[in-house]
Amino acid sequence: MILAAAAALTPETTTQAVGYPSLFVLVVLGSLVPVVPTGAVVSSAAVVAFHQTEPLTLLFVFLVAALAAFTGDVCLYWLGQRGMRSRNGSRWLKALYDRAPAERLARAQAKLHDHGVAVLVASRLIPAGRIPVMLACLLSSMPLRRFIRGNGPACLAWAATYQLIGILGGSLFAEPWQGLIAVVVLTVLISGAPGVWRRVRGPREREA
Repeated sequence: MILAAAAALTPETTTQAVGYPSLFVLVVLGSLVPVVPTGAVVSSAAVVAFHQTEPLTLLFVFLVAALAAFTGDVCLYWLGQRGMRSRNGSRWLKALYDRAPAERLARAQAKLHDHGVAVLVASRLIPAGRIPVMLACLLSSMPLRRFIRGNGPACLAWAATYQLIGILGGSLFAEPWQGLIAVVVLTVLISGAPGVWRRVRGPREREA
Protein backbone atom coordinates (compact mmCIF):
# COMPACT_ATOMS: atom_id res chain seq x y z
CA MET A 1 0.00 0.00 0.00
CA ILE A 2 2.83 2.39 0.83
CA LEU A 3 4.53 1.60 -2.48
CA ALA A 4 1.29 2.20 -4.37
CA ALA A 5 0.79 5.54 -2.66
CA ALA A 6 4.36 6.56 -3.44
CA ALA A 7 3.90 5.59 -7.06
CA ALA A 8 0.73 7.66 -7.27
CA LEU A 9 2.52 10.70 -5.89
CA THR A 10 3.43 12.65 -9.03
CA PRO A 11 6.11 15.37 -9.09
CA GLU A 12 3.32 17.96 -9.32
CA THR A 13 1.56 16.75 -6.18
CA THR A 14 4.90 16.54 -4.41
CA THR A 15 5.59 20.17 -5.33
CA GLN A 16 2.20 21.19 -3.96
CA ALA A 17 2.64 19.21 -0.74
CA VAL A 18 5.94 20.91 -0.06
CA GLY A 19 5.13 24.26 -1.65
CA TYR A 20 2.02 25.31 0.27
CA PRO A 21 3.54 24.93 3.77
CA SER A 22 6.75 26.59 2.56
CA LEU A 23 4.76 29.48 1.09
CA PHE A 24 2.87 29.91 4.36
CA VAL A 25 6.00 29.86 6.52
CA LEU A 26 7.94 32.24 4.28
CA VAL A 27 5.13 34.81 4.09
CA VAL A 28 4.52 34.69 7.85
CA LEU A 29 8.26 35.08 8.48
CA GLY A 30 8.49 37.96 6.01
CA SER A 31 5.55 39.67 7.69
CA LEU A 32 7.29 39.51 11.06
CA VAL A 33 10.86 40.37 10.07
CA PRO A 34 12.13 42.06 6.89
CA VAL A 35 14.33 39.18 5.73
CA VAL A 36 12.01 37.60 3.15
CA PRO A 37 10.62 39.49 0.13
CA THR A 38 7.09 38.21 0.54
CA GLY A 39 5.79 39.76 -2.68
CA ALA A 40 8.45 37.92 -4.68
CA VAL A 41 7.60 34.67 -2.86
CA VAL A 42 3.91 34.92 -3.74
CA SER A 43 4.55 35.93 -7.35
CA SER A 44 7.02 33.07 -7.78
CA ALA A 45 4.52 30.60 -6.35
CA ALA A 46 1.90 31.95 -8.78
CA VAL A 47 4.28 31.41 -11.73
CA VAL A 48 4.77 27.78 -10.73
CA ALA A 49 1.05 27.31 -10.18
CA PHE A 50 0.25 28.84 -13.57
CA HIS A 51 2.28 26.16 -15.35
CA GLN A 52 0.68 23.27 -13.46
CA THR A 53 -2.32 21.29 -14.67
CA GLU A 54 -4.31 21.30 -11.42
CA PRO A 55 -7.04 23.96 -11.96
CA LEU A 56 -7.31 24.94 -8.28
CA THR A 57 -3.58 25.47 -7.70
CA LEU A 58 -3.76 29.22 -8.27
CA LEU A 59 -6.71 29.49 -5.88
CA PHE A 60 -4.79 27.59 -3.19
CA VAL A 61 -1.74 29.84 -3.65
CA PHE A 62 -3.97 32.90 -3.22
CA LEU A 63 -5.66 31.55 -0.09
CA VAL A 64 -2.43 30.38 1.54
CA ALA A 65 -0.66 33.68 0.79
CA ALA A 66 -3.54 35.78 2.14
CA LEU A 67 -3.89 33.64 5.28
CA ALA A 68 -0.13 33.75 5.92
CA ALA A 69 0.04 37.53 5.49
CA PHE A 70 -2.95 37.93 7.80
CA THR A 71 -1.41 35.62 10.42
CA GLY A 72 1.92 37.44 10.32
CA ASP A 73 0.31 40.87 10.57
CA VAL A 74 -1.93 39.90 13.48
CA CYS A 75 0.97 38.33 15.37
CA LEU A 76 3.14 41.41 14.80
CA TYR A 77 0.35 43.75 15.89
CA TRP A 78 -0.27 41.68 19.02
CA LEU A 79 3.44 41.77 19.84
CA GLY A 80 3.42 45.52 19.24
CA GLN A 81 0.51 45.93 21.63
CA ARG A 82 2.38 44.01 24.29
CA GLY A 83 5.33 46.34 23.77
CA MET A 84 3.09 49.40 24.10
CA ARG A 85 1.75 48.11 27.41
CA SER A 86 5.17 47.14 28.72
CA ARG A 87 7.04 49.71 30.77
CA ASN A 88 10.28 48.97 28.95
CA GLY A 89 8.76 48.39 25.51
CA SER A 90 9.89 45.39 23.47
CA ARG A 91 12.28 44.55 20.68
CA TRP A 92 9.31 44.09 18.33
CA LEU A 93 8.04 47.58 19.05
CA LYS A 94 11.55 48.99 18.63
CA ALA A 95 11.83 47.19 15.30
CA LEU A 96 8.59 48.82 14.15
CA TYR A 97 9.92 52.27 15.08
CA ASP A 98 13.19 51.56 13.29
CA ARG A 99 11.32 50.64 10.10
CA ALA A 100 8.97 53.65 10.17
CA PRO A 101 10.71 56.97 9.32
CA ALA A 102 9.22 59.96 11.10
CA GLU A 103 7.76 61.59 7.99
CA ARG A 104 6.10 58.35 6.82
CA LEU A 105 4.71 57.75 10.30
CA ALA A 106 3.25 61.26 10.38
CA ARG A 107 1.58 60.73 7.00
CA ALA A 108 0.27 57.36 8.14
CA GLN A 109 -1.24 58.89 11.28
CA ALA A 110 -2.94 61.59 9.22
CA LYS A 111 -4.37 59.05 6.77
CA LEU A 112 -5.54 56.82 9.62
CA HIS A 113 -7.29 59.80 11.19
CA ASP A 114 -9.00 60.67 7.88
CA HIS A 115 -9.88 57.20 6.55
CA GLY A 116 -9.87 54.82 9.51
CA VAL A 117 -9.03 51.14 9.01
CA ALA A 118 -9.56 51.47 5.26
CA VAL A 119 -6.02 52.83 5.06
CA LEU A 120 -4.76 49.32 5.90
CA VAL A 121 -5.63 48.16 2.38
CA ALA A 122 -3.55 50.88 0.77
CA SER A 123 -0.70 50.30 3.22
CA ARG A 124 -0.44 46.67 2.12
CA LEU A 125 -0.29 47.62 -1.56
CA ILE A 126 2.18 50.52 -1.26
CA PRO A 127 5.81 49.39 -0.86
CA ALA A 128 7.10 50.13 2.66
CA GLY A 129 3.65 51.38 3.67
CA ARG A 130 2.58 48.54 5.96
CA ILE A 131 4.79 49.18 8.99
CA PRO A 132 4.17 52.97 9.35
CA VAL A 133 0.40 52.39 9.21
CA MET A 134 0.60 49.50 11.66
CA LEU A 135 2.62 51.66 14.05
CA ALA A 136 0.10 54.48 13.62
CA CYS A 137 -2.65 52.02 14.59
CA LEU A 138 -0.68 51.02 17.68
CA LEU A 139 -0.08 54.64 18.70
CA SER A 140 -3.80 55.35 18.33
CA SER A 141 -4.57 52.42 20.67
CA MET A 142 -6.62 50.65 18.02
CA PRO A 143 -8.04 47.40 19.49
CA LEU A 144 -6.80 44.16 17.96
CA ARG A 145 -10.32 43.23 16.89
CA ARG A 146 -10.69 46.42 14.86
CA PHE A 147 -7.25 45.94 13.31
CA ILE A 148 -8.25 42.41 12.27
CA ARG A 149 -11.40 43.69 10.54
CA GLY A 150 -9.36 46.12 8.44
CA ASN A 151 -6.39 43.84 7.86
CA GLY A 152 -8.42 40.97 6.39
CA PRO A 153 -9.37 42.80 3.16
CA ALA A 154 -5.87 44.30 3.02
CA CYS A 155 -4.24 40.85 2.96
CA LEU A 156 -6.70 39.60 0.33
CA ALA A 157 -5.92 42.58 -1.91
CA TRP A 158 -2.18 42.13 -1.37
CA ALA A 159 -2.24 38.43 -2.23
CA ALA A 160 -4.35 39.07 -5.33
CA THR A 161 -2.01 41.82 -6.55
CA TYR A 162 1.18 39.79 -6.31
CA GLN A 163 -0.51 36.70 -7.68
CA LEU A 164 -1.57 38.69 -10.73
CA ILE A 165 2.05 39.73 -11.20
CA GLY A 166 3.01 36.06 -11.10
CA ILE A 167 0.28 35.06 -13.55
CA LEU A 168 1.42 37.78 -15.92
CA GLY A 169 5.01 36.57 -15.68
CA GLY A 170 3.93 32.99 -16.22
CA SER A 171 1.84 33.86 -19.27
CA LEU A 172 4.59 35.89 -20.96
CA PHE A 173 7.22 33.12 -20.88
CA ALA A 174 7.02 29.54 -22.06
CA GLU A 175 9.38 28.21 -19.40
CA PRO A 176 8.54 28.58 -15.70
CA TRP A 177 12.11 29.55 -14.76
CA GLN A 178 11.94 32.52 -17.15
CA GLY A 179 8.78 33.78 -15.50
CA LEU A 180 10.31 33.22 -12.06
CA ILE A 181 13.32 35.40 -12.88
CA ALA A 182 11.09 38.11 -14.34
CA VAL A 183 8.71 38.36 -11.38
CA VAL A 184 11.48 38.17 -8.77
CA VAL A 185 13.34 41.04 -10.42
CA LEU A 186 10.13 43.06 -10.79
CA THR A 187 8.91 42.57 -7.23
CA VAL A 188 12.34 43.26 -5.71
CA LEU A 189 12.54 46.49 -7.71
CA ILE A 190 9.05 47.49 -6.55
CA SER A 191 9.80 46.78 -2.89
CA GLY A 192 13.21 48.46 -3.00
CA ALA A 193 12.12 51.60 -4.84
CA PRO A 194 10.98 53.56 -1.74
CA GLY A 195 14.29 52.99 0.04
CA VAL A 196 16.29 54.11 -2.98
CA TRP A 197 14.08 57.18 -3.36
CA ARG A 198 14.61 58.15 0.30
CA ARG A 199 18.38 57.84 -0.08
CA VAL A 200 18.32 60.02 -3.20
CA ARG A 201 15.94 62.59 -1.76
CA GLY A 202 17.62 62.86 1.65
CA PRO A 203 20.80 64.70 0.55
CA ARG A 204 18.79 67.00 -1.73
CA GLU A 205 16.48 68.00 1.13
CA ARG A 206 19.44 68.68 3.42
CA GLU A 207 21.09 70.82 0.75
CA ALA A 208 17.85 72.74 0.21
